[in-house]
Amino acid sequence: MRFIPIVLILAGILGGNLYVFYRLWHLMPYSLIGRFLFIVIACILISSPFISMGLGGHLPTGITSFLYKIGTSWLILFMYLLLFFLFCDLIRVTHLFPIEKFMYANGSGLGVILICACLLLGSGYYRYLHKDRVELTLPLNKTMTTQGELKIVAISDLHLGYSIGKEEFKGWVDLINQENPDLVLIAGDITDNNIKPLYEQDMAAVFKEIKSKYGTYAILGNHEYIADPVNASAFLESAGVTLLRDSVACVDHRFYIIGRDDRSNSQRKTMEALTASLDPSLPILLLDHQPYHLEEAEKYKIDFQFSGHTHNGQVWPINWVTQALFEKAHGYLKKGDSHFYISSGLGIWGGKFRIGTRSEYVVVTIKGNTPS
Repeated sequence: MRFIPIVLILAGILGGNLYVFYRLWHLMPYSLIGRFLFIVIACILISSPFISMGLGGHLPTGITSFLYKIGTSWLILFMYLLLFFLFCDLIRVTHLFPIEKFMYANGSGLGVILICACLLLGSGYYRYLHKDRVELTLPLNKTMTTQGELKIVAISDLHLGYSIGKEEFKGWVDLINQENPDLVLIAGDITDNNIKPLYEQDMAAVFKEIKSKYGTYAILGNHEYIADPVNASAFLESAGVTLLRDSVACVDHRFYIIGRDDRSNSQRKTMEALTASLDPSLPILLLDHQPYHLEEAEKYKIDFQFSGHTHNGQVWPINWVTQALFEKAHGYLKKGDSHFYISSGLGIWGGKFRIGTRSEYVVVTIKGNTPS
């Protein structure tokens, strides 16, 4: 029974693809060579995301990377083409406008669609490349450090692997180091679907270039469970990252970091178990990849929770879906004395396009009382 939703989703994607290519087929002017190339391209685009994600680990990394990039980019373009053609067919069947002549053997119309698609994806790629720096200042009525504050760079959803490689990751590390943080937090989904390309590109060496006073702390996300949590954990440890899996770190005897394992682990510890032995007079920071049940953090006196996972939908109108699914799908929230930030992610899943959303890193300054 648990596979039924997956089968229905895959069937919906396949059916939607056939509908979009049916509409494109009738829109393009007749040409034998053009028809042949159209069929070849359609087969590649439809199959590539399934091959790269289902069989990618058994193929050379270069081939998997190519299929993954074009396949996941197509999924985004496919969604917009699907919405466009459904809208056109709605107009056609309701006779609101004589649109039939524009939907059949219309080379100019096809050209306009291709130009609009290039502009849409180009602007989305530009938006993805230009990361937003989000700055938060959170006052706590607790003792923090001798300076009375703690500067954190918090990131999530890196999705390193077949699409996002070593050189791009180095640029992100430069952004982090420019902040001269006391602490770096990573809220899961560090890898994408497979840990293999991280080893092949020696991304562990890039993690070791992150500079902060107290080090880098991370948790697993659902994509680490897709990739294999054991291998992902081993990689992070080799990269010098302190991984918290349902565990707590007391840093410099001045504040706590709780790292919850992802919801993919049905046996993960409860918030009650994780907080039972903590000194409530010290600041308590929580990393929890998926931002469900935020009321638990408020109940157990968490001072700051940082989460990711949602990507804020990544592209419009999927952000409307995430906003409906989560109490807070993106941004800052305060519940009682607990502060929350749900990040849209520094990286991205699949095609590198941000349409109506942003990629970001969060610079958090926690101000507490100076020790007497």
